[in-house]
Amino acid sequence: MKPRRIAVIGAGMAAARLAQQLHAHAGHTETVLYGAEPRRPYNRTLLTDVLTGRHRADALALPTGDARVRTGTEVVAVDTRHRALTLADGSSETYDDLVLATGAEPVLPPLRGPADAEGGVHVLRSLDDCTRLAHDADSAGHAVVIGGGVLGVAVARALAARSLRVEIVHQGPHLVERHLDRQAGAALRTALERLGVSVHLDEHAPALDQGLGVTLTGGDRLDADLVVLACGVRPRTGLARAAGLPVRRGVVVDDTLACAPHTYAIGDCAEHRAAPCGLATTAWEQADVLAARLSGADPGARYTGSRPMSRLTAGAVEYAAFGACDDAAEEGADVLRIEDATRGAYKKLVLRGDRIVGAILVGDLTTVGSLTRAYLTGRSVGPDPLSLLTVPPRALSARVVEESRT
Repeated sequence: MKPRRIAVIGAGMAAARLAQQLHAHAGHTETVLYGAEPRRPYNRTLLTDVLTGRHRADALALPTGDARVRTGTEVVAVDTRHRALTLADGSSETYDDLVLATGAEPVLPPLRGPADAEGGVHVLRSLDDCTRLAHDADSAGHAVVIGGGVLGVAVARALAARSLRVEIVHQGPHLVERHLDRQAGAALRTALERLGVSVHLDEHAPALDQGLGVTLTGGDRLDADLVVLACGVRPRTGLARAAGLPVRRGVVVDDTLACAPHTYAIGDCAEHRAAPCGLATTAWEQADVLAARLSGADPGARYTGSRPMSRLTAGAVEYAAFGACDDAAEEGADVLRIEDATRGAYKKLVLRGDRIVGAILVGDLTTVGSLTRAYLTGRSVGPDPLSLLTVPPRALSARVVEESRT
């Protein structure tokens, strides 16, 4: 029997995971990854570690099983009726099943002024972006990072490690507000300031002047040699929309990850219920489910959502957050907070009954493994939840600042 031909548009982390899992299941499939980048799949989450010199670029490569990877091959059109792809060189390829893994693209704010790497303005989404940023950082003394989310904080820390004076401009009330609460954001800010990074909160940067001067909404001007735009990402959906597939924010998929017959979407480009965009764990879990279905290992496998998790480990700047930790999650829940000002640590645990629904660790990730396992497995925390935040017998010089039922 002829193997089913699976075409995957995209050669990023979601596509690599799918290819690897299809190979692991040993299904009767023939997989081809079409990647517009000139490189084979690599771990995008480690780009800032390449920037600091902690990892070499070639150490980021990801396994793809027995899939064929066509690098530098852009797909420009999809015909789902005839199951055919049109490539940028004008050629056509057919398939039995199509997987969209087109990822996401950086959100660019409406800045006035030069907005490209030639003018010293950068984004960080690919290894090529990382190479250009590292080159310019070598001759820069002052950098401004616009955006204080996960990527913005990681980039700021990486540039500070290269001995640049760094300032973050963030429009939110505190850093990484999608994952951290106010106290955690404050602890993260303190850690950055200890590295010499200045943080401007509740600020926009509507103007980027000639000479890379960044003018804030309040009128202050930040002169810089280097500007990095880290304002988030949006799903890349142009191909899907042009093909007539359902698109809202992302490509809309059901629990089988299908958006049309024989057509699927996974990773950052997919919109499944309220699945968060931009998290590697979400992409990998979707890839695992789809690989089980397409390989025949588990044709009934379904994706019902992921548990949100975010983590940054970058020397003195580190945090982990998972589950629900906002004000709405705290309503009717038990909340335990611990602060250790001398170590710059902050910890929070949100419990419903004896189950963890959310947790945050900043500055001390010693217990992150046990917390993560308890959260993912849904097991009882037992009679002493404080033990999940501390490591006996060594006593932390910590102050319990809140333990309440709200």
